Amino acid sequence: MRSFRHVLFVIVGILSAGLGLKGFLLPNGLIDGGMMGIALLVNMLTPIPLWVLVVGLNLPFVYMGYRQVGWKFAVKTFFAILGLAVCLVVIRYPVFTHDKTLVSVFGGFFLGAGIGLSMRGGCVIDGTEIVALYLSRRSNVYVRDVILVVNVVIFSVLVFVVNLETALYSILTYLSASKTVDFVVHGIEDYVGVTIVSIKSDEIRKWILYRLGRGVTIYNGKQGFGKRGHQKEMDVLYTVVTRLELSKLNHEIEEMDDKAFMVMSPVSDIRGGMVKRRGLR
Repeated sequence: MRSFRHVLFVIVGILSAGLGLKGFLLPNGLIDGGMMGIALLVNMLTPIPLWVLVVGLNLPFVYMGYRQVGWKFAVKTFFAILGLAVCLVVIRYPVFTHDKTLVSVFGGFFLGAGIGLSMRGGCVIDGTEIVALYLSRRSNVYVRDVILVVNVVIFSVLVFVVNLETALYSILTYLSASKTVDFVVHGIEDYVGVTIVSIKSDEIRKWILYRLGRGVTIYNGKQGFGKRGHQKEMDVLYTVVTRLELSKLNHEIEEMDDKAFMVMSPVSDIRGGMVKRRGLR
């Protein structure tokens, strides 16, 4: 059931992204940020089809995703990108409007919804997230800083090769898309703090340390039951993961202890520890 839900998220995400691209952005000459923005910009300036650019530009990041998150994530991402390329070639979306404001808002909305739903399904259709994660683990820069620099470069180039008005509408598209992504994934930030209460805490701790490559803080706790307050001593785990790793963590904990109690909360910033170590191998 879980796998079916993930596949459904990815399929709907691909269709939504295709709608945003072919129904709004492409006919009106607007672009988004990230790797998708680069693909749209190159498509605007050259005769190379968009589907070729989407696959070609994102393929290197599939391997990077394998190194950073795991092979299942890489396989899902590869087929999601391939599915988006097929969608762009096969499906004929109607052009809904030529009003630049509506195109920016709704084109960004459908594209952002597609990216967000794909993430909910355990993969990505834009390699920017993987690049940012890769760089943040090997330096002191933050994910949002990397994405910001990439987008500043993209929109600056657009100003010079097209015009300022198109760049401004494209920035509006990017803002709409990014806010939609945040909404679809329930406001999850780049890092998520996870508190885990489980009778199999030692098994979970070893998996997080040696398979996920993350640090774990262990609290001595007591579990309470009923009116008499029956208590049982147990370890309470706390770890911090990226949102790309959260789905894998949930799945593994569910496999080890389907009755585990988990609390997840967004973390706006983080420093030190094992957060920047290599992820799943």
